Amino acid sequence: MLSLPNVALRTALGATVLFGPRHPGPATFATISGRLTVIDRGGQTAPDVQQAVVYLLPAHGAPPAVSAGRADVTTENRTFSPHITVVTAGSTVRFPNRDGFNHNVFSLTDGNAFDLGLYDRGEGKTTAFANAGVVNVFCNVHSTMSAVVVVRNTPWFAQPSVDGSFIIGNVPPGEYVLHLWHERAPESTRPVTVTAGGLQLPDLQLDARDFVQRDHLNKFGRPYARTGRRY
Repeated sequence: MLSLPNVALRTALGATVLFGPRHPGPATFATISGRLTVIDRGGQTAPDVQQAVVYLLPAHGAPPAVSAGRADVTTENRTFSPHITVVTAGSTVRFPNRDGFNHNVFSLTDGNAFDLGLYDRGEGKTTAFANAGVVNVFCNVHSTMSAVVVVRNTPWFAQPSVDGSFIIGNVPPGEYVLHLWHERAPESTRPVTVTAGGLQLPDLQLDARDFVQRDHLNKFGRPYARTGRRY
């Protein structure tokens, strides 16, 4: 967009009026906060509420552009750590291997599929996540290993603390859709309005009582072999 120069005009009364581009005042940002509970079978409060993801999307129009970031998901003791990682679209994630044997990290998730191949202790391979979505990550050697990379195309997201509390900052006032996600519960959404004074949400809840754990397939789309693994 072209920038118009300031133009000074002298009125009949001799006063000078300055016409030119208007410079907006400081941007106003607000904070949204709340507390989330995840309910397991029997009505028990789930201990892994920290693995939930809370995020905002504009109710109208597209979200602002996000900056790509970096994250690490470590393989150690046949476990991915952290289990849940949240990144913005375009970010890269590195998978360092701290075990004394090979891993083969992969995903078959549409739009973000990848296969890092076999690599040994001390190595770390990286992949980029271009598209927003929930990416299920596994090891082709160890069927019990799993992780999730949650890729978001918004800068407004958070993971709750151990008590379920969360804060999302730098939110411009406006109308949004609040999303609540946990890998064991159906995603929940609700409209919210953020004012310049911020927004304190009522207590929120996700229902994981119907979750059923299912076996996943290997990188070839077949069940894992039950015998023949060396480590």
